[in-house]
Parts: sequence; structure tokens; C-alpha cells
Amino acid sequence: MFFVIKTIILITILLFLPLIGNSQNIYIDGHVSCENKSLENIEVLLIKQNKSVRTNSQGYFIFKNLSKGKHLLLIDDSRYLNYREIYELNQSESIKIELSENISNMDEIVISTNMKEISKLDCAAPVEIYSSSFFKANPSPSIFEALQNINGVRPQLNCNICNTGDIHINGLEGPYTMVLIDGMPIVSGLSTVYGLSGIPQSLIDRVEVIKGPASTLYGSEAVGGLINVITKKSEKSNAFSTEIFGSSWAEFNSDIATRFMIGKKALSLLGVNYYNYQLPIDNNMDGFTDITNQNRISVFNKWNFKRKKDRVFSFAARYIYENRWGGEMNWNDNYRGSDSIYGESIYTKRWEAFGTYQLPFKEKILFMFSANGHDHDSYYGTLKFLANQYVVFNQLTWNKSIKKHEILLGTSLRYTYYDDNTTATETLNNNGDRINNINISVLPGIFIQDEVKINEINKVLIGVRYDYHKLHGNIISPRLNYKINTKDKKTIFRFGLGNGYRVANIFTEDHAALTGARDVVFAEELMPETSWNGNINFEQRWYGNKINKIGIDASLFYTYFNNKIIPDYLSDVNKIIYSNLNGYAISKGATLNLDVVLNKQINARVGATFIDLFSVENKERIYPYLTEKFSVVWSFQYKLKSINLSIDYTGNIYSPMKLPLLGELDPRSPYSPWYSIQNIKITHTLKKGIEFYLSVKNLLNWTPNQNTEFIIARSNDPFDNNVQYDPNGNIMATANNPYALTFDPSYVYAANQGIRFLLGVKYSF
Repeated sequence: MFFVIKTIILITILLFLPLIGNSQNIYIDGHVSCENKSLENIEVLLIKQNKSVRTNSQGYFIFKNLSKGKHLLLIDDSRYLNYREIYELNQSESIKIELSENISNMDEIVISTNMKEISKLDCAAPVEIYSSSFFKANPSPSIFEALQNINGVRPQLNCNICNTGDIHINGLEGPYTMVLIDGMPIVSGLSTVYGLSGIPQSLIDRVEVIKGPASTLYGSEAVGGLINVITKKSEKSNAFSTEIFGSSWAEFNSDIATRFMIGKKALSLLGVNYYNYQLPIDNNMDGFTDITNQNRISVFNKWNFKRKKDRVFSFAARYIYENRWGGEMNWNDNYRGSDSIYGESIYTKRWEAFGTYQLPFKEKILFMFSANGHDHDSYYGTLKFLANQYVVFNQLTWNKSIKKHEILLGTSLRYTYYDDNTTATETLNNNGDRINNINISVLPGIFIQDEVKINEINKVLIGVRYDYHKLHGNIISPRLNYKINTKDKKTIFRFGLGNGYRVANIFTEDHAALTGARDVVFAEELMPETSWNGNINFEQRWYGNKINKIGIDASLFYTYFNNKIIPDYLSDVNKIIYSNLNGYAISKGATLNLDVVLNKQINARVGATFIDLFSVENKERIYPYLTEKFSVVWSFQYKLKSINLSIDYTGNIYSPMKLPLLGELDPRSPYSPWYSIQNIKITHTLKKGIEFYLSVKNLLNWTPNQNTEFIIARSNDPFDNNVQYDPNGNIMATANNPYALTFDPSYVYAANQGIRFLLGVKYSF
């Protein structure tokens, strides 16, 4: 009997042995790459089996012990287009997966909302992410120009001659926008109007944009929005890369970057950017350069140090030197500061250092630090402007997870030193003599934030910040965000309410005016400008076979400003009088972003923004200058994989803006026309990491002078030698000056640079 039982068991095992073998010995392995570069730490998923592995340092992965049949393989990494393939396995199989970079980047990792890395889909507060791939579609020598195709963000030139500018978010001027580099407040105050052009596009890993107050985490200046420029990580950079392009306007831009190790623990990324443009062009025939001549070099070095238990220690430094000038066509350095030939000449020397150090405790405590110095030497005609600014910033944060709570506790200290040769930093002593006062401010703050994951579909974020200012006393900035989503996170609703504040930086308010002879007068002790913002955000995604991804991101926003700081130029021609608005201001509107990835060949992103921005004083509604009501931006990419060719088409459209006129007789239009800047780029990729591209910028050859009698007021008399005044100091209309104007280059809303062709080459390994 026992023998019979053993025989039955043995026969059963022999019968089912092939099936057991099928389920235990079949495997699928593969190699993941992008543009012939192996990709490390990419998550690969088998959907039905609920298994996942990550690629090793050489880009390889393996799934073992699989059964015969169909298996759905998925890679959903926001840096690349989704990979979805069904494999029917009868035996073990080896595969190769070639990913394509994703210009839509809807699921990127972000840090701006929580000061730590978190998936965009998990953020309770809305944030937009733009990767380096997005910026490659429109080659630009600096971040200032590169931002022009971000929805709701517009680089605004403030001068037709020196071409300095700032960044507008949802119509709000530059002083309302905080610009960070790797989470540090590097670009602020003096450098707001000059420092942005010195950030080379080649250093960008991604740019995160928050529209609305972010003062709870970042303090003053983040009252209207925040732009966080994340630089490339050393360990994820190429061993060597270079990109060089030249334009038909004789512009030359060169980027060189290399990665190297020092010993076994120090990894470094070294990058050098050089930009040169030295060919004066006057296509609008006003006797002045259409764009400034520039000679700029930027050196960037970033270090990552390996420590025990994966603790973070990184340090970066950058140095910029720039010499720019604009003015009459026959100007040269010999005329700097003279009254014979008009020119605006600006020498900028700037250094920056910043880093992050994780303290050696069990808890995750990060010490973040930054310091920068800005030396500014300039002439605006005969007016000399010298300024120095030093900013030191320290921040300590503690992240703690307690069950459903993600707690962030932090403290910061910001020290700012500012001095210039204008009346803004001068006061009168007891004898009535002018004395120079160095402007030093210290702004300490503390903040706490709790992100509560109620369940898989509900999350709440609550935060508050306390700052102390020596003039304004205690400042409190709270925030509240709520997110609800479906379990697959394809549908997300976000609701937010937050407070922001801004302490006036007079140089930032209007730098051009302060370089003149006017006295700066404070009609009262200025109160910090505050804002309350409410927003609703909706995000929806769809996936399919041929349509790889469709995404919609839509928002409604409403912001109420109190104590708005405004300058008065009209009450006294010899003064600029600053005061708080005796009323309120409102900014409201809507934004919409549409992303489509089709058949892994077509990538499209279209965005539109509607803005209604105004202030109310004495029951009168006043609309600001240089604020568009409606704008559209787009980016289309089509890949011809068979011949390694890609075509990028980018552009924008802006509605009319209110423009600054110089008087009732000024013949120029008080509003700009509808206008559009469009660009196209064709890229051919060769093997061994070589790319060639041809780009046409400003395809329609649109410039502001096409719609107005002149751009620069009285360009024929830049020193106002023939301007006559009446006994009350008002400008008189004469035969030589029929419109009663003075020389003024501030009638500007877009660049005077027309169509141009770029030819570039890129090489990396």
C-alpha cells in the first residue's frame, strides 16, 4: 500500500514538473538607455504581477521566476516618455528599451513646495515643472530669455538701451517674484535686474514655478510667485559635454561642462559659459543700438561629497563677469560718462556660493547656506551709478515623519548689505549736509508646516511663518492647502489659501529712476505690502496606446493686495515720493496647460493665461503698465526616428499692454499691439553623442518699432540740450520739440531684435 502511494506521488510530480519549471525558470532581463546612454536607478514594473525592480549602474534589470503568458512592462518616469509594452513569454527573453526624454514633465520630482523631494502628483500645493528638455527646444544664452515660453511667465525688458529686465508672473512686476537657485535666494535686490542674464541655460536641470504667495516657506519677496532654478546634479551629468552656437547677428555662445572625481568621495561638476556679442546693429534707424553689446563669462563648480548613511553634503560656487553697453552707434569706451556721445555702460562682477549639509543625527536635519556679492559699476550717459550688495542666508530645517504627518520645522536668517552712490542711501545730518548711510537689514524667521495624509485620496497641508523686521516688527504668514485625488492619481483637485508679504527694496522698485538726479522721499513709514491668495487647481491625465499621455492642468486664482507700495513721479519733477497705496489692489485670472504625447513621436504643450490686474484708490480703478490681459504659449516637437531628426516649434502671443507715455502730446500709442514671437529648431542627432541644429528665432521678424512713430523719445537729443522749461519747471512744446518730450528709453515691452538664424553643435559622452 505504501509503495502504491509513493508511486502515485512520484507520477504526479513528474506530470506537473514541466509546469513548475515554466513558472520558476523563465525570466526577462533588459537594458534601459536614452540617446545611447545607460540609465541608472530607473524603476521597471510588471503590472499584473505587482513586481518592480530598478536598473543597476549599467542600466540592466531582471525579473525572475515568471510564468508563461502575457506580461505588461511599464516604465513611468517623469523625465522620459512612458514605456508600455506587452511581452508574451514562452521562454526567457532579453530586451533593449530605448527611452525618449519627456518635454512635458508632468510627474517630476519637486522641492519648492515642501523643501524636500516629492512627486508633483503628491504635492498638496500646485507647482509647474519645466525640465532641461523643455528649454532645449529654443536655444538661449541665459535663463532670462529661456523663460519666455512658460505659461504666465514673461521676461520684461525695462530699458531699450541697457536691456535690463525682470520676470513677471501672472502680470505682477519683478519685485513680486522671488528667484532661487537650488532653493537659495541668490537673485534679489540689486541683482534682480542684472543677475538673471548671467545664469546659463546649460546648467539647468529643471525650473519649478509657483504662482501665488510662497512667503510661508521663503519669506519676503515671494509675494506674487517663485521661480526655483535647479542646477544639474554632478552624479547625473555627462562625463563631458559641450554646446556651441552662433547667430546671424554675430552672437556667440559656448558651454563646456565636465564631471570628475577627486579620490573616492568627492564628485565635481565644472561648467564654463561664454557669451559674446560685439556687433552694433540699428535696424530701426533711430541712431541707437537695437540690443546691447555684451561680453560675459560665467564659471560654475558644484561638488557632492559621499558620506556615511547617504547623508547629504553639497557645495557650489559661481563667478560672473559681464561688460555690456548700448547707446549711439558710434559710442565706444572712450566716451564712457561723457556728454558728447550717449551710451549706457555696465560692468558687473558677481560671485555666489551655496550648499547643503546634513547634520550627523538620526533625524533628517539640513543646514542650508548661501552667500553672494554683487559689484556694479555703470554709467547712464553722464550719470554714474555705483552699487555693492552682499547677502548671507542661513537656514536649518528638520523633517520628521510621524504616522500620517510629515512635519517640517525650520528657521532662517537673512543678512543684506547694500550701498550705492544715489540719494536712496543718503540722509541729511544736523548741519544739512548729505551723508551716506549703508543699508543693512537682518531678517530672522521661523516656520512650521504639517502635511497630513488623511488617506490615499485626501491630504492637507498647514503652515505658518513668523518673521521679525526692525522697522515693521512682527510679520506672520500662514498657508492652507488641501488635495483630493482618485486612487490612481489621474484626477486631482487642489485648493489653496495663503498669505505673502514684501518689504520694499527701493532699488528694485525702479533702478533707472534712482540713477538720475531725483531725491527719494518717503511720504510715510512704509508698511510691508501683503497679499492674500486663493486658488483652485485641477489636474487630469489620460493614458492610451497611441496617445501615450494627455494632461490638463487648470487653475483659477484671486489675490488681494494691501499696503501696495507705489512711486509718485508726478507731484514733484525733482523727487520720487514712495508711499503705501490708500486702497487695495486685486489680481485675478485663470491659467490652462494642455500636454499631449502622441505615439512617442509628437510632444505638444499649449498654455493660456487670462489676467485682470488693477488697483483701487478713492473708488477709481487704475490699471498698471506693462501687464497683458491674455497670453498664449506653445511648444511642439515632432521626431523622425528613422533619420534621427527632430523639429521643435515654439512661440507666444500677447494681448495689448498699457505703456508709459511722457505727456499729453506724446504721439506714441498708449497700448502695445497684439504681437507674437515664434521660433523653430531642427536637430539632427548622429551617433556617439553628436547633435547639429539649425534654429530660426523670431520667425515673423516682429519688432516694436513696426507699430509706432519712434521707440526712444528724442533719440536725436539724448542729453536734452534743446529741451526748454517754463517757470514752473514743465517742459515746453517748441519747434525743435513739438511733443514736449525729454530723452527717455523706457517705452519698451519687447526686444528690438528681429529674425536671426542660429547654427549649433552639441557633443556629450
